[in-house]
Amino acid sequence: MKAITVTDQSLIWEEHPDLPEPGPDEVAIDVTWAGMNRADLVQRKGAYPPPPGASPILGLEVSGRVAAVGENVSHLEPGTEVCALLTGGGYASRVNVPSAQVLPVPDGLTLEQAAALPEVFATAWMNLYMVAGIRPGERVLLHAAASGVGTAAIQLAKAMGNPVFATAGSDDKLAFCRELGADGTWNRHQGSFAQAVKDWGGADMVLDPVGGDYIAEDQKCLNVEGRIILIGRMAGTDSQINTGLMLMKRQRLIGSTLRAQPVELKGEVMDALYEHVWPKLASGDIKPIIDRTWPITEADEAMAYLESNESTGKLLLAVNP
Repeated sequence: MKAITVTDQSLIWEEHPDLPEPGPDEVAIDVTWAGMNRADLVQRKGAYPPPPGASPILGLEVSGRVAAVGENVSHLEPGTEVCALLTGGGYASRVNVPSAQVLPVPDGLTLEQAAALPEVFATAWMNLYMVAGIRPGERVLLHAAASGVGTAAIQLAKAMGNPVFATAGSDDKLAFCRELGADGTWNRHQGSFAQAVKDWGGADMVLDPVGGDYIAEDQKCLNVEGRIILIGRMAGTDSQINTGLMLMKRQRLIGSTLRAQPVELKGEVMDALYEHVWPKLASGDIKPIIDRTWPITEADEAMAYLESNESTGKLLLAVNP
């Protein structure tokens, strides 16, 4: 098979050893499209090693066709068009993945569109509705809202009855967030968002991939019993926390990652997506947001664009379109 090798920070598409046959609970997928995520960027730099036992090849989500199934897999069969959430290995022509992390392509969607779904919608669903446990009507503050996870979270929250306040780095991105359903917006270049969010009604939950100085500002606009879910560290690892405010308002700060979670939990997330999100994708109420695509042989150029923070939604690599 072929896969991406990282050599001196360059992404090279070349021959790799073939994978073994899928295990009893696994599915082998011939990859058509691979989704690109910020975690791939960090792993390329050596700062985000894959969990023990995971493929060292970049790539956390794919779409394609089932090539083979393990002996315990009965709900999928060769030839089925699917998308999958991975722990690694997506920048390749074939991948083996636990069947619990594989879903059929939603009705009416293409394989290209399906590649933009697994990682961002799983991340958004897990953190909003499992980790934070937000209830209908609770208000969400969402940073980097024009990202892949951000555009998924806006749509999920709107569909589930949760108002969203979105922050991003340009007026064009914020206009797009409003089109997706954001109720309030703030351009991060205008300074602190805290007062604007308080005027909006405050936040019951913050989905924060930024960290750094944002944590203290999150606290200022967080309502009583509010939760900050930290899913990234784009602004660095050091933050100031007001412990007095945390105690007085019973705030919670929770760190959350998806990649290293056990298969069982990832399966629960994917089952929830199949029940609650897949019908909305089929109806068009929720849609995959794709910014640009590149051939897998141009992965370096795609990753440079990801690093520029200019994208809105997902970036995809065409492996065998």
